[in-house]
Formats: sequence, C-alpha cells, structure tokens
Amino acid sequence: MTYPIKIASRLDPIKPSITLAVTAKAAKLKADGIDVVSFGAGEPDFDTPQHIKDAATAALAKTGAGKYTEVGGVVALRKAIAAEL
Repeated sequence: MTYPIKIASRLDPIKPSITLAVTAKAAKLKADGIDVVSFGAGEPDFDTPQHIKDAATAALAKTGAGKYTEVGGVVALRKAIAAEL
C-alpha cells in the first residue's frame, strides 16, 4: 500500500533549485542536438591540467587567498574573463 507524501505548508516558500533547472535545460538542449556549454551542476569529464593546478597553488600561497568571494564574484576576474570573450 502506498501513502501520498504530505508536505507541511510552512515549506511552501522553498523553491526548486535553479542550478538543477539550468542543468535539466542544458541536458534537454543537448538531447535536441544543440551544442551547449552548461554552467550548471556537474563534474568535468577531464582532469584539470597540471599547469593550472600549479598556478592556482602558487597564487593561493602568494596571496593568502582562500576565503569565499563576494556572491557576484571577484570584479577584476569578471572583467578579465569578459575581456577574453
């Protein structure tokens, strides 16, 4: 015998994960044959190149960085990435 799941109404304000929605949309587009670079959830299917690991390690050691950034990201990094695109 199965019973319907009853969820407390106080949980109504909780919305579905946007990350999961983006991942699902990317998967659907890929299934439809569209070339997609998804920035949703997931794991790369390749290892990080060693020179990138080395550069990250050196930068962390040099700057002492290692804490969370602002929610919007590091402005200088965002500008550098935008300039490359």
